[in-house]
Amino acid sequence: MTEIEKFLEDKRVRPTAMRLLIYKFLAEKEIAVTLSDIENAFEKADRTTLYRTIKTFEDKGIVHQIDDGTGITKYALCEEGCNCDIKNDLHLHFHCNNCNETICLTEHKIPQIKVPDGFVSENVNLVVKGICDKCSV
Repeated sequence: MTEIEKFLEDKRVRPTAMRLLIYKFLAEKEIAVTLSDIENAFEKADRTTLYRTIKTFEDKGIVHQIDDGTGITKYALCEEGCNCDIKNDLHLHFHCNNCNETICLTEHKIPQIKVPDGFVSENVNLVVKGICDKCSV
């Protein structure tokens, strides 16, 4: 059993061939990817299978969704130990206005934000926009 297969099984995800391929694809990326990026990488795969795989990964805390303000949802692998809990586990994202890439800045945590009584936080997203290190040289 490979390390990825064991990881998926530990997350209670059956390690099918397609799930392994998608996980490896995401692991090779330093940027967040769209569902279209995944579809383009696996042109011969069924779109429904790709979508269901990403949803399963999201439900099991393997990937997280990023809303970077572009109107297109992006996905990135969660870092080790992440549980995507809005009270303990949030980090910044950086969206480059030049190359249109979105990057997780996992070492920069978002502080816990207390909302007024009666309000219930369901999602927190902090995106810094500007020019990335590759584009600024």
